[in-house]
Amino acid sequence: MDVDSGSKRVFQRLGGPVENSKNYHHGNNNNSSQIQKVCYHWRAGNCNRHPCPYLHGELPPPPNGSSKRGGGGGGGFSDDYSSSSSSFSGPRSSRPNYSNSWGRAHGGGGGGNRTLTRNNKPTEKVSKVCNFWIQGNCGYGEKCRYLHSWSTGDNFSMVAQLEGHLKVVNGIALPSDSNSLYTGSKDETVRVWDCTTGQCKAVIQLGGEVGCMINEGHWVFVGIPNAVKAWNTLTNSELNLNGPVGQVYAMVVGNDFLFAGIQDGSILAWKFNVVTNTFEPAASLTGHTLGVVSLVVGANRLYSGSMDCSIRVWNLETLQCVQTLKEHSSVVMSVLCWDQFLLSCSLDKTIKVWVATESGNLEVTYTHNEDHGLLTLCGMHDLESKPILLCSCNDNTVHLYDLPSFSERGKIYAKQEVRAIQMGPGGLFFTGDGAGQVKVWRWLAESTATTR
Repeated sequence: MDVDSGSKRVFQRLGGPVENSKNYHHGNNNNSSQIQKVCYHWRAGNCNRHPCPYLHGELPPPPNGSSKRGGGGGGGFSDDYSSSSSSFSGPRSSRPNYSNSWGRAHGGGGGGNRTLTRNNKPTEKVSKVCNFWIQGNCGYGEKCRYLHSWSTGDNFSMVAQLEGHLKVVNGIALPSDSNSLYTGSKDETVRVWDCTTGQCKAVIQLGGEVGCMINEGHWVFVGIPNAVKAWNTLTNSELNLNGPVGQVYAMVVGNDFLFAGIQDGSILAWKFNVVTNTFEPAASLTGHTLGVVSLVVGANRLYSGSMDCSIRVWNLETLQCVQTLKEHSSVVMSVLCWDQFLLSCSLDKTIKVWVATESGNLEVTYTHNEDHGLLTLCGMHDLESKPILLCSCNDNTVHLYDLPSFSERGKIYAKQEVRAIQMGPGGLFFTGDGAGQVKVWRWLAESTATTR
């Protein structure tokens, strides 16, 4: 792989500074004829040249390069950034501007609507995961040259795997003050798991495929064809919310409304009546021409992503559409509010970062490209309160990125596409995939990760 000197800083985000590049040569360290380029085959883990004329290690950093994570192109937040402001609150034009921090891990400059591809960064310095092992049929066992692991990267590890669902898991929920984990699947069931033992303690037959599932306080909401089921885990009561026409793909709670994105392109809203202990129909938001598959609330706005390739912005007070965003060229699979930004991902292989202008309208400030279509976004913090973006791709992987730099922290692998990601308490998070597997993950302290 050819690497010019101006790109050296890009590679440093994958590891600490290299004091002397010749320490990483394959062969005689004093071989002055070694070409100052990184060996492409070494990066891929299959170089068989002895000695190799290229470097088996990353290029040294620029003389004055420094980074919090050993990276040379920036990558951290602005100095005046406070961790307390990293709440998922949504875009607001009055917030400080961090736009020039996006994508700094790629060696990019500041500001503007910039697009970078994954080809602009090096291959990960980690062992390749064995695809045969992932599918359960590697015949080499311990002798396999590839990694037998569900993840690569530091600071997180898998702690449990929950088996039972027969089809894709589309929703994961953890009600407040409950010791139970709820998972909903296309196999028409919701499974209830004991968080202490990891055992399934109940299987609820629904008679319809679960399209999505969320929790709010003690309530668990399950989207199925033509209805939403609402369960109060405190009182063990159940309500049926009628009105949807077709599958319910997405739900979110905001401004005392429950919103549901429906297959017919509408967004239905219900409001809870404390007196009658029921959810009453409040509004139907129309405008999308195809199914609404993602919803998020932030900054007094509701954001909806649709199969019609657009994002609509709705005022939560008036429930009127105030802007339509049409930068994506395929289905908008997921939308996420982080700080003053809106993040969206699509089957068009991009993550777009939107920021509010002085007029209040949103515009793209950064575009991150992947090699595969994108399915789900989830934001959380690690044990050091660093904001992390989890991004599921349709190549059966989940990428973990630092924000706003998009430095890659690691990768999660699955037998089939990961369709549900949910953060939990105590540094836990959960993934559900197309094979019906639910995996439990835990963030680790950096000192623990380096010694394990």
